[in-house]
Amino acid sequence: MEVHAITRYARMSPKKMRELSNTIKGRKAPEAVEYLALIPRKSARLVAKTLKSAIANAENNNNLSADSLTVKNAVIEMGPVLKRFKAGARGSAMPRRKKMSHIRIVLTDGKDNN
Repeated sequence: MEVHAITRYARMSPKKMRELSNTIKGRKAPEAVEYLALIPRKSARLVAKTLKSAIANAENNNNLSADSLTVKNAVIEMGPVLKRFKAGARGSAMPRRKKMSHIRIVLTDGKDNN
C-alpha cells in the first residue's frame, strides 16, 4: 500500500532540495528520519517534516507500522516564483527570483492493495 504526503509552497529553491531528497529514496522510513535529523540544512528540516507527515498518515489512516515503511519516491517540483527587485548600481533595479518548491513523498510497505 502506498501512502503520500505533500508540502506546497515551501520557500526554498527546488535545486537545493533535490540534492537531499535523492539521498533518502529507497531507505526505511525511520532510518530516513534519523538521517535527515543529522543534516544541518533548511532543506533537511522541510523534507523531514513532510516525511514525518507521511509516516503519521500511514499509521493513523491505514494502520501501518512505521518500521515496515520504505521511501518509494521523494519528488521536489517547481512551485511559483516571486519576482522582486533590489536596488542596483547607479539607481537601477536588479531582479530577484524567489523560488518555491512542492515536496511530495511516497511511502510503501511493499504489499499490493488488491
